[in-house]
Amino acid sequence: MNLKHKFTELLTNIGFKKEEIQQNWLDLEKAYSKKSRHYHNLTHIQDMIASYGTYFDQLQFPNEVLYSIFYHDYIYVSSKKDNELKSAEHAVKILPKQTTLNSELVFDAICATQLHQHNEVEDINWLIDFDLKILARDWDDYKIYFEQIRKEYRIYPDFLYKPGRAKALKHFLENEFIFQTDEFSKLYEEKARTNIEKEIKILS
Repeated sequence: MNLKHKFTELLTNIGFKKEEIQQNWLDLEKAYSKKSRHYHNLTHIQDMIASYGTYFDQLQFPNEVLYSIFYHDYIYVSSKKDNELKSAEHAVKILPKQTTLNSELVFDAICATQLHQHNEVEDINWLIDFDLKILARDWDDYKIYFEQIRKEYRIYPDFLYKPGRAKALKHFLENEFIFQTDEFSKLYEEKARTNIEKEIKILS
């Protein structure tokens, strides 16, 4: 199922009117298709939805998780620190008054994709892991990923970018776990740590 169909089906199910759905899709597509988006684009959303489909049966609040996937990077400006908060505010603001969606859960879920730390709500842990799965790709794909991230931060020269990126990566390694669900930790933890360590060496 393509992204637009998935989006339309979801918004129909949670109480949006037909004309609102069309406009929201156009807004979403425009946001994720900006020229500055080399990684945080519709391909990233597609990848997360593939994981969502695989682990759908594990989710208690599948609609909230899917809606959060679509909107978690809606606002993305590499020089700003409040992208997740702004994205969460937007996602909640556009919900219909008579929605079936738990807006508080959506808000918390999107905000949680900033720090990627363990959450008491297990569905939020699944969302975090879907977002970070890229870290455990084969090296060639991982290399494409970090090159795309570098392009998104191209306003920063290497002497600023490299230590900043290395610090962010080291933060992942300092945590007991990168992934928050037992399933992802078991499958991907080791590979993600190897990739991150390798990238840090390249940055130094």
